[in-house]
Amino acid sequence: MEFKDYYEVLGTPRTASADEVKKAFRKLAREFHPDVAKDKKRAEEKFKQINEAYEVLGNPESRRKYDELGANWKSGGGFPPPPRGGPERRGVPSAEYHFGGSGFSDFFEQFFSRGASATDSGDISEEFNSRGGRAGRRPGRDIAGDLLVTLDEARRGVVRTLSVQRPSESGALDTQTVRVRVPRGVQDGQRIRVGGQGEPGKGGAPAGDIYLTVRLAAHPDFRAQGADLVHEMELAPWSAVLGATVEVPTLDKPVAVRIPAGTQPGQTLRVRGRGLPLPDGSGDGDLYVIVSIRLPTELSDEEKRLWESLSQAAQRKT
Repeated sequence: MEFKDYYEVLGTPRTASADEVKKAFRKLAREFHPDVAKDKKRAEEKFKQINEAYEVLGNPESRRKYDELGANWKSGGGFPPPPRGGPERRGVPSAEYHFGGSGFSDFFEQFFSRGASATDSGDISEEFNSRGGRAGRRPGRDIAGDLLVTLDEARRGVVRTLSVQRPSESGALDTQTVRVRVPRGVQDGQRIRVGGQGEPGKGGAPAGDIYLTVRLAAHPDFRAQGADLVHEMELAPWSAVLGATVEVPTLDKPVAVRIPAGTQPGQTLRVRGRGLPLPDGSGDGDLYVIVSIRLPTELSDEEKRLWESLSQAAQRKT
């Protein structure tokens, strides 16, 4: 299995701070977001790689595990994949399954997700057949994995086509194509069941199911909180003090938002109905805009004089 260098994907050094990792992700995600890129196919693949890297490096615990893993890999010691599935059943080990088209690499599935694995969906039962002997009857195991879903896919709903690679009785790998309906308004962590597409049953027992855990793709402008979206917006200090009307991005097109005079850092503004669909179909969530103040780092002579004048006026007031 190929080791994935997530620092190289984001173009950051291994010593990068959490803020530097976040900034690198946002810059690349804006560049390669499929909605804005000219080469859609290339952008979509690159966007998945960027998201996978940020899924790991943007989480302190996952990043620590990844750094330890990388050190072992580089030293030549390798790194054994984590155990999968439940306990062995009658000497038959839990088989490995791989998803194609889920949005994650095999490397990620092995180490940073619950991965594609087989787990028991029921107990083994033995029945006497008409000849008085025993016929083994074993339900097929369920297969579990992760599915990367963009915010736009969650907003609209989509049908995804996945390939499921599984070992056959001969030891060769069989590939099955499965269509997965991602419902409109699906949320992060929600499980999607694809009935009867798991491991085949034995002795006439039913097949297992496929369970996919949704992981919403990170977005350069928003983060999802249930059906609501959160956007962090930088304001110039004069806009916060005097008030202004600014454009705020949404998943559709920008909307004009009125900034009240005297808006404070950290203040949250609410834009109704600009989030993701509510799970019950009753409407859409909201967009919450969190304000931060962008202070100038360089001043012209005129700007400096104006700031000094403002400072003097404020001192006279107090």
